Amino acid sequence: MKLAKFALDSANAVRDLSSQELANVVGVSQSSVVKFAQKLGYKGYPAFKMGIIDALNHSAINSTLHGKINVNDSLSQMSSKMLSSKISVLNETKKLNEEKSIRAALEIIKGAKRILICGIGGSALVGKDFSYKLQKLGFMAIEEPDVHGQLAFAATLGSEDLVFAISESGNTREIVNVVGQAKANHCKIISITRYGSTPISDMADVKLYSIADEESARLSSILARTTQEFIIDIIFIALTQSSRQGRQLLEKTNSVVNEFRRQP
Repeated sequence: MKLAKFALDSANAVRDLSSQELANVVGVSQSSVVKFAQKLGYKGYPAFKMGIIDALNHSAINSTLHGKINVNDSLSQMSSKMLSSKISVLNETKKLNEEKSIRAALEIIKGAKRILICGIGGSALVGKDFSYKLQKLGFMAIEEPDVHGQLAFAATLGSEDLVFAISESGNTREIVNVVGQAKANHCKIISITRYGSTPISDMADVKLYSIADEESARLSSILARTTQEFIIDIIFIALTQSSRQGRQLLEKTNSVVNEFRRQP
């Protein structure tokens, strides 16, 4: 059953979704979600979600490799927990992003005249890396670290341009404003946010999702960057595979840099 498979594979996502959102994601009716929860012995969907959250918390507490990093953890314990956490969120992120969404993002990027990549804090670092990758393939991509600069640039964009918004929460006020301005100018929007409905993803033409373990607060931003980087690397490699011109430009940029490094 699709609902059971999704609940087992993406439990972290279920706890952030309403019954209607879960129904839309899985492709069933809202009543089917409620009946599914009741068949499992819960009074309704809210009780089912609480059961999911309790199970996740129990798993985190009793796991020797995955969970919160404690002050008294040894270096070996800390590194094992971090590795396990990263593997877990990467697997969930892969499951949540359907191939059709990735392909839709690729088509928008390839057709964009100008690309503004926006994010704050750790997301801005991911955005800067993405802008460098796109520039190597010949795209006119800019990651502007100043929020006022992002908003001003967004005001100049039009229907042939793209805003690629990265936000762990999906409701970062500054990025919401930038995306809103771009949307008003009929600009294409691609978002990377947490799973579910958010102010940023609700405005996006293509919604991509990253997972961060909210139960591990210290790891949250680290895990978010890990999954965000995973998504942009998938996009970068896919763009390289699909464009002969992009591969040629990448080879040229690498050659120029290598030649500079060999100079005395």
